[in-house]
Amino acid sequence: MDGPLRAGPTTRREALRLAAGLLAGGALSLGAAPVSSAEPFPTGAEDDCALDYDPQFEAALAEADARFPAEEDERKSAPRPRRILPLRRRYRVSARYGIRGPWAAGHHTGIDLAVPNGTPVYAVGGGRVVLARWSGAYGMAVTVRMPDGHYAVYAHLSRISVRRGARIRTGARIGSSGATGRATGPHLHLEIRVRRGYGSDVNPVTYLARSGARL
Repeated sequence: MDGPLRAGPTTRREALRLAAGLLAGGALSLGAAPVSSAEPFPTGAEDDCALDYDPQFEAALAEADARFPAEEDERKSAPRPRRILPLRRRYRVSARYGIRGPWAAGHHTGIDLAVPNGTPVYAVGGGRVVLARWSGAYGMAVTVRMPDGHYAVYAHLSRISVRRGARIRTGARIGSSGATGRATGPHLHLEIRVRRGYGSDVNPVTYLARSGARL
């Protein structure tokens, strides 16, 4: 035998060191515990999105969209409307758009950007806020109908900073990132839809790149 056996950590410092080592190796998981903005930038695969088709969210979105019908000036979009990135700090893509999986659409309908809990989130494009509330699997979410007819869904927020029915400009702060709803860690799920309904999603990376905003 090379050395004496130890029953385990005998001090609080040793216990903390052991726990840190297990976390780094992926042996432990803290589930959906939020990360404060003061903590290090998240790096684990636990920051992914677990949301799927949610009939309650889709019904609420349909009702809200009918309550705030698109006006004529909203339908007249510029050839190249201005778009920006939804985050102004460093992020990590924890789940790409289109990856295959058990989702109802058969693929991941948005892109997941891992950032610490409470990170400011900004509107990639201006438009009408048609929904700003708890949204089932999407958690605290904001949906904006943009002048080109596309819908931007910002999901898993920890805080919402806009009201339903409001008109907002590109770059307006719409809330803060979080891990609400079906999320396994703090991140922003950004989803771009051609139409209101689930399954009409397009690649956010391609959509934003057309106006020079590169994720």
